[in-house]
Amino acid sequence: MSIPSLRAALAARTLRELDCFFAERITRNLIEERMAVALAAALVSHAVGDGDVCVDLTLSAGKQLFSGEGFLGIQAPPVESWRQILVNSPVVGGPGEIKPLVLDRNRLYLGRYWVFEDELAERLRAMSGREAGAIDHTLLRDGLSRLFPGGDGAVDWQRVAAGIAVLQSFSVISGGPGTGKTHTVTAILALLIEQAHHRGDSLRVALAAPTGKAAARLTESIRSARETLDVTDDVRNAIPDEAQTLHRLIAMRPGRALPGKNRDNPLHLDLLVIDEASMIDLPLMHRTLAALPEDAGLIMLGDKDQLASVEAGSLFGDLCGSGTDPAYSPQLRKALKEVSGDVIGGDESSRLLGDNIAHLKKSYRFGDHSGIGNLARAVNAGDAGAAKAVLESGGGDITWENRPLDQLKEKMAEYAVAAFSPVMASQSAEEALKALGDFRILCAVRRGPAGVELINHRVEQALERRGVLRVDGEYYPGRPIMVTGNDYHLGLFNGDIGILWPDPDSAGALRAWFRLADGSLRRVAPNRLPRHETAFALTVHKAQGSEFS
Repeated sequence: MSIPSLRAALAARTLRELDCFFAERITRNLIEERMAVALAAALVSHAVGDGDVCVDLTLSAGKQLFSGEGFLGIQAPPVESWRQILVNSPVVGGPGEIKPLVLDRNRLYLGRYWVFEDELAERLRAMSGREAGAIDHTLLRDGLSRLFPGGDGAVDWQRVAAGIAVLQSFSVISGGPGTGKTHTVTAILALLIEQAHHRGDSLRVALAAPTGKAAARLTESIRSARETLDVTDDVRNAIPDEAQTLHRLIAMRPGRALPGKNRDNPLHLDLLVIDEASMIDLPLMHRTLAALPEDAGLIMLGDKDQLASVEAGSLFGDLCGSGTDPAYSPQLRKALKEVSGDVIGGDESSRLLGDNIAHLKKSYRFGDHSGIGNLARAVNAGDAGAAKAVLESGGGDITWENRPLDQLKEKMAEYAVAAFSPVMASQSAEEALKALGDFRILCAVRRGPAGVELINHRVEQALERRGVLRVDGEYYPGRPIMVTGNDYHLGLFNGDIGILWPDPDSAGALRAWFRLADGSLRRVAPNRLPRHETAFALTVHKAQGSEFS
């Protein structure tokens, strides 16, 4: 039986069909207080769709919920009475109970999300309290001084992060663009391999990332970084250089909730390294750690200030906390001083995970006078005034166009024609891909007057109007594309960017061209492509992990 007020919210588009169906379905047999329970169910389902793993009832109690155009909303009960109704409901359980909804104090979860969060927290607690196995401190001190030779007296946070990752079984390394995360983790792998060789062992390592594009970029970056390390050839050759998606690592199977690799059939690993960890949602991280052997190590790399995962959960940001220096314990500070010489602050009462987190602070890409760097720092600090000042003053690498929307459209068309004309004037697919990497338009949203879909259409129109390209159907020479689905047979993954270009070896037939991690080109007939879309403009989410001149 449907609930009229929920259907009204659905009609006003403030509630999803899924939220409405879930709320009506789990409360269909309730007689008393059905509306209050259904409202809570719809609220938590909607929250998960927005990326939150639970709702705090105190923030919604007593308010009009799901109001929209032509709909005043649904009045939520006061928090105490609402909570009591939920406690008494047969579809709501407490922590540890198997029910559709779980109420943990004033936080309401979908039942399985409470299990994900509880089991993941328990596993991370266990890992955080476990030091690495036998570590030769003399060998580590030599390795850190060789791979991180800076000696100006200041704390080298790359060296600190490397020391933590070797001394601890679990480490989280956060750093913004250009702070050297890939160099740091490649050096960490070298240090761990040196330790294993010293013991007469080998080290089984897997490299993974949440998306195919991120995995390919990690592969490319580690292959490049390992060539610059001051290590023996044996160590260099032992550094793994082939990353894969987390879905492939744990053998996620379409239509099945349980992956092929799990607690009963774990991965055969000594160490798992995960890049772009800010993009990992709660369910995927739970499944990944469930497949990780109890005694295996884990290193998570990412940027706590990047966007969280599209799905529910902001695990990486939550682990990193506010961004202040972690409260390192006296024991870890002593060990780090011994092996690296770095003297860092801490706390006599080390908090949970304090010894497992490192923040890389120095950007080698954006200096103190960079407009982009200063804007990023202001945004990350939540300082709107400073951000506005940076935009208005510029900084060499920033221009602020504060214009009415109609004028901005024309200005953007001029930018696009100037930027993409060299792509279309290229003599080969390789040259076109290189030129395409110089420029991209980023948008905050997919739809709307400044969304990716409309901007891509406007750029196509502008380029065709100026005679730069000729749009002839879905496939035309010079169309940049982004893959939006994984195809392991073709080796193309969600986020890969290519371009449609004539193939001189096939009598000029149109092909989609992609640059692979090893620098080679792959050509694919357009009708064999996985899901894809035009990519003159990208959302910030889709662009995450990319670099453009």
